[in-house]
Amino acid sequence: MFEAAEVGNIVSKEEYKTRAPRLRTDLLEVQRELSRQARFPVIVVFGGVDGGGKSETVHLLNEWMDPRWIVTRAFDDPSEEERSRPDYWRYWQALPPRGRMGLFLRSWYSPPLMERVYRHLKTAEFDERLNRIAAFEKGLADDGALILKFWMHLGRRAQKKRLKKLERDPRTRWRVSKVQWKHWRMYDDFVAAAERAIERTSTADAPWTIVEGDDERYRTLAVATIIRDAMGRRVGEASRASRRSSDRSRKSIAPRATVVPMGSASSRIVLSQLDMSRAIDRSVFRQKLEERQGRLNLLQRKARERGISAILVFEGWDAAGKGGAIRRVAAALDSAAYQIIPIAAPTDEERAHHYLWRFWRHLPRRGMLSIFDRSWYGRVLVERVEGFASPAEWFRAYSEINDFEEQLVEHGYVLVKYWLHITADEQLRRFKERERLAFKQWKLTEEDWRNRKQSSEYARAVNEMVARTSTRTAPWTLVEANDKYYARIKVIDAFCARLEKALKSRRT
Repeated sequence: MFEAAEVGNIVSKEEYKTRAPRLRTDLLEVQRELSRQARFPVIVVFGGVDGGGKSETVHLLNEWMDPRWIVTRAFDDPSEEERSRPDYWRYWQALPPRGRMGLFLRSWYSPPLMERVYRHLKTAEFDERLNRIAAFEKGLADDGALILKFWMHLGRRAQKKRLKKLERDPRTRWRVSKVQWKHWRMYDDFVAAAERAIERTSTADAPWTIVEGDDERYRTLAVATIIRDAMGRRVGEASRASRRSSDRSRKSIAPRATVVPMGSASSRIVLSQLDMSRAIDRSVFRQKLEERQGRLNLLQRKARERGISAILVFEGWDAAGKGGAIRRVAAALDSAAYQIIPIAAPTDEERAHHYLWRFWRHLPRRGMLSIFDRSWYGRVLVERVEGFASPAEWFRAYSEINDFEEQLVEHGYVLVKYWLHITADEQLRRFKERERLAFKQWKLTEEDWRNRKQSSEYARAVNEMVARTSTRTAPWTLVEANDKYYARIKVIDAFCARLEKALKSRRT
C-alpha cells in the first residue's frame, strides 16, 4: 500500500515559489466562501509515522489560511474529565460547526492504532474499533461534513534520517525522544496496523490520501492542493444546490414529508397493546411514592459512591405527565447529583452541528445523573412528522441513535428510556383542564392543539421508533400514563430496577 509514497517525490524551490502564492490565495478564497455559506464543516485528519510532517503541515495551513475559522486539536491521553465519559465525547466536543474547518492530530485513530501495535488489541477487537470509527465518520458525512484524511508516510530509512535531522537541530531536538526511537524499531508493526486501518476506513465519503512526507515542499503542496480542490468542489455544489432550491421555492410550496409506517404488524400495535386502565388510588400512591423515593435515594447514593452514572430519557405525548414524573424522580435525589436538561428547538449554535452534538455535550460525569426532558428522539418524531428532517435523514437516524446509545451503555451508563402514553380522550381532558386552571394555562399552546390534529402521524412515528430503537442494551419502558399516580410509580420502579442490576453487576 505504501510503496507509491516511497518514490522520492521532490519539488524544487523555484516550483514551490511559483505555486505556493497562488495556492494560498485560492485557499483563502474558498475558506471565505465556506464561511459565507455555512452549509457544511470541513474535517481534516492527519495521521502517519513520527517525523512525517503532520505538525508542520498543520502549522502551515493555519499560517496560510484564516486561523479564526479553523479549529486545531491534538489529542493526548484523556484527562479525568474525559475518562468519565465515553471515548468519543471529547471528539464530539471538538467538531467544527458548519462554515468552519477542523484540523485533527492524534485523532480517534491514535488510541486503537497504538493499542494494536502494543498488542493490547486482538485483530477482531481492532476491527471493531475501526468499525466504530467508520460509523462515526459516516454519520458526520451523511450530515454534510467534508472529511479528508492524510497519512503522512516515510519509509523506514527515511524516517530514521528524519529523526536524526531533528535531533541535530537545537530548535527541534525536543521533538525526538526515546519513544520515537522505540516506535521506529517497531516500524513494521506500525505499518501493518496502519494498512489495516486505512483499508477498513477509507470510504468514498471519508477517503484516506497517502502523502510522501520526506520532502517538505512536496507534502505541503500535495496536501494544500487536495484540500483546496475538495473544498472548491463542495462549495460549488452547495451554491448550485442553493440556487435550485431557491428556484423551486419560487415556483411552489414544498410539501411536508410523507410519513410512511413500518410494514410489520407489530410496529402498528405496540402502543395499542398497553392496558390503559391501570391505576393506583391516591392514598395508596402517597404511601408507595414515599417508599419508592426512599429506595431510589439509597440506590443512587450507592451508585454515586461506585461511580455509576445514569441517563434518563423522557418522551411522550403532550400532557402525558413527563414533567410530573421527572419531579418525583428528582425529589428523591441529592440536588448536586443530577441535572435536568429540557430539550426545545435547537439554537443557532446547535443547528450548526450534527443533531447529536448537543446531546453529547450533556453526558454526565462519573457518578452523576442527566435527565432529558425530550431528547435525540426528536429526530424521528417531531422532525420527521413536521418535515424538518428529510426521509433519508430521519430514517438513518435509527442506526445513528442505536450506535450512540450502544456507546453510552458500553461506557457503563445506566440508560433508561421512557415513553409516557395516554389515550386521545385523556389528552383532551387534560388540555381542557389546562385551559380552565389559570396556573396551568402556560403549559398549553397552539402547537399542542396542532400536534393533536396530527396524532395518527405521530402514533405511526412512535411505533416505528420503539420497534427500531428498543434494543437489548437500551430497551424502551412503555408507561401507561392515563393515571398519573400509576405512571410515576412505574417510572421510579423501572429506574430502581436498572440501578440494582448495575450495582449487582459491578460487584461480580
